Amino acid sequence: MTTSETTRVAVLVGSLRADSLNRKLAEVLRDQAPAGVTIDIVDGLGQIPFYNEDVDGENAPAAVTALRDAIGAADRVLVITPEYNGTMPAVLNNAIDWASRPFGEGAIKGKPFAVVGTSVGQFGGKWAHDDTRRSAGVAGAVVVEDVDLAHAYAWGTDPSSDEETIAKFVAALGDLAGFTPEVTAA
Repeated sequence: MTTSETTRVAVLVGSLRADSLNRKLAEVLRDQAPAGVTIDIVDGLGQIPFYNEDVDGENAPAAVTALRDAIGAADRVLVITPEYNGTMPAVLNNAIDWASRPFGEGAIKGKPFAVVGTSVGQFGGKWAHDDTRRSAGVAGAVVVEDVDLAHAYAWGTDPSSDEETIAKFVAALGDLAGFTPEVTAA
């Protein structure tokens, strides 16, 4: 927690589509966040170039610096994403790559991290969520395994307007915000 007792959560949305249902859910969470939780939706993921060590460092692109700053300023990271072809969207994998650098010191290192989302189909994006958790864990994030919400919806429906679905997402956000990392003795 920050000194103001507010938990800041950086939210990365896996879909770049303007009318994305996952983006709508992120906006609902921002508007209905539990008391003491502030949501910062990280925009501009589509402007971040694919990771390339040759352009990293002091002169990293502005979109990369903005991503790293947003994650660095947050107490937690929440990814809200659909599934693309059985895995996470490339834009998320790329964001995790940039946030993990420099190796061992990246903005994502040690951040409690969770993945939720909605997708068409019976699994609701579970494979994408599993892959995102694995990637973030390798990158140094503290993956909060107890926050696991893969919501399946049918074509033509909007989960961001369903009160029961919204309540599940708000509860998952609350679980992430309330997560206390386990401290092990050296």
